[in-house]
Amino acid sequence: MGMIMTKTLLCLAHAPSPNTQAVQRAVIRGVEQVPEVALSVLAPQQAGIADVMACDGLILLTTENIGYMAGLTKDFFDRSYNDLLDQRPGLPVMTLIRAGLDGTGTTRALTGIYGGLGWRLVSEVIVLHGPWDDRFLEAAENSGHAMAEGLSLGIF
Repeated sequence: MGMIMTKTLLCLAHAPSPNTQAVQRAVIRGVEQVPEVALSVLAPQQAGIADVMACDGLILLTTENIGYMAGLTKDFFDRSYNDLLDQRPGLPVMTLIRAGLDGTGTTRALTGIYGGLGWRLVSEVIVLHGPWDDRFLEAAENSGHAMAEGLSLGIF
């Protein structure tokens, strides 16, 4: 029998509120349904270049603050962007934005960063928009599961 290769998924999650923490837990539940994928969950201020270099895929969860990604999420990219240039071409990425506004500014900024790094969005950016809705949890769980399944099957 062949050896099962474990893939590593990094969930970089800025989850400062009970609602965003619930979204983060839902993403984790989705990933955990795929046992061939090892999950590392870090807040942006805890993460560094080595964490990105060690993963096979990335799920980014951030809030939208004043029409832009959270400051701590931006800080992660400020600290690591130049060192990650050309280091992980094609890294599969999935993004969830918890947005009080429409998520446009955050989506534009993140897709620009991913493009500069040569990373590959594996789905549309998922914007959890407007007042809290329990359906956000289902979307987050489905997203985590789809990303883990895609990594496990070698699709991403």
